[in-house]
Amino acid sequence: MSGQLIIALSRQFGSGGHEIARSLAQHFDLPLYEKNMLRHIAQSRGVDPGRLERYDELPKNRLLYRTVNGFSNAPEDVIAQMQFQYLQERASAGESFVVLGRCAEEVLKWHPGLVTMFVAADIPFRKERTMKLGHVSESRALLLIAQYDRKRRSYHNQYCKGRWGDARCYDITVNSGKLGVEGTARILADYVKARVDQVESGWGGTE
Repeated sequence: MSGQLIIALSRQFGSGGHEIARSLAQHFDLPLYEKNMLRHIAQSRGVDPGRLERYDELPKNRLLYRTVNGFSNAPEDVIAQMQFQYLQERASAGESFVVLGRCAEEVLKWHPGLVTMFVAADIPFRKERTMKLGHVSESRALLLIAQYDRKRRSYHNQYCKGRWGDARCYDITVNSGKLGVEGTARILADYVKARVDQVESGWGGTE
């Protein structure tokens, strides 16, 4: 791989998106940016990472905060913009990386090396994974799925023109429950490799 590559992966809760993003990062030997971005940002600003992480990927409460002249005093907004800026700076510096969530398909849409994907799965698959990995009951697993999906949808839709999970907003969407997490990671790695080969061959794929 000679050019810059940025993989932006969004996911439903319990779909295995985090594991798939980590697998892709390892496969292509790239850094994975997620919550760890806030540790980098906190270090550069001399603040406690915990103060930033509590607002990570959360929609702002519109009843408590407001936007005046384009500026918001909501901590969720501030943290989101810090992460967006961080990603834009890394991309502008020519770095290749994988990023999980954080509206990256919209924040970095101008970048020619961007590959975007959304990982979904059926409820039974997500429920079983959540119960097993979280050591929780079926009812608790279903509650977590609903809560996190709602938060991620609200967060994404506050900052993006496209709707969270809408296949038209991503290069590829996949149901991880069909092939499992490992199988889905392999399929997505093949897709990314094909995209890289396409760019390096000089073929743009247009008709």
